[in-house]
Amino acid sequence: MKVAVVGATGLVGTRMLEVLAERNFPVSELFPVASAKSVGRKITFKGKEWTVISADDAIAAKPDLALFSAGGDTSRELAPKFAAAGCRVVDNSSCWRMDPTKKLVIPEINGDVLDAEDYIIANPNCSTIQMLMPLAPLHKAYKIKRIVVSTYQSVTGTGYKAVDQMNAERAGKKWGEYPAVYPYPIDQNILPHIDSFLDTGYTKEEMKMVNETRKILRDDSIKVSPTTVRVPVQGGHSESVNVEFEKDFTLEDVRALMDAMPGVTVQDNPAENVYPMPLYAWGKDDVFVGRIRRDPSVDFGLNLWCVADNLRKGAATNAVQIAEYLVSKNYLPSK
Repeated sequence: MKVAVVGATGLVGTRMLEVLAERNFPVSELFPVASAKSVGRKITFKGKEWTVISADDAIAAKPDLALFSAGGDTSRELAPKFAAAGCRVVDNSSCWRMDPTKKLVIPEINGDVLDAEDYIIANPNCSTIQMLMPLAPLHKAYKIKRIVVSTYQSVTGTGYKAVDQMNAERAGKKWGEYPAVYPYPIDQNILPHIDSFLDTGYTKEEMKMVNETRKILRDDSIKVSPTTVRVPVQGGHSESVNVEFEKDFTLEDVRALMDAMPGVTVQDNPAENVYPMPLYAWGKDDVFVGRIRRDPSVDFGLNLWCVADNLRKGAATNAVQIAEYLVSKNYLPSK
């Protein structure tokens, strides 16, 4: 099929191209789209060179599928134009996630909500995806009452400029001697601040986790208390998750339910120092879960630690999996 990648030269866009190639997605013609300054650049996809083009040129070519990772403003402007041309759009920005007319999808959890009428589909926030992958089967079994989550999010979640900032600091440059995307140094530092602050004192990133969790699990009764934190890591996001259920559980059953969930790998043997770490999740598509233990301070409470590559399952891989689901339902051509 004809596939456009909007934001093809960014961190997530380049991962989208990698994942499309790795999973042998049926791409007959590729339209890499980027900002005006990148138009004309060459990129390589599956051994062939393709030229970066403008969004207008891509729309005129009437692609079957467009994967978007170019920011909310771009998605708000361009996604409806691609959809009007008969193109299915999977958007990685926050633009459409809470729109009641748009589906917010993690295929392993709620792919069944998609139908033939969906032309703009929202990809969830990276932190929400990796938290819900292990929790979804537990919610079905025990019903989640409340989640308290603290995230430890990689600089790659901000993009190339954040990686450049951290590397400049590690090279010994002083504050003010390099372009900075964060309000403070990130190397040897931790910022309890992701996205802009709201009047409540929470950030937009934190509220994404609250609202997206309820929409994806189709349960507005779930209470979520998040704190999102940026850490000087390049390889992936980590989360400390505390869950309170309505029903009791055994740890053996919890591990078995998570291990049976497609896309989740349990790494949980503290006696042998086996637990998930972002360094070893980088480049992989699974969500890794460990430090699984009861919370003795509440009835039916559970603690766990989960790690994932935020550019892959947290963004690019989930978007491609949505496209694969559309193919499986014949909403997209398979060849």
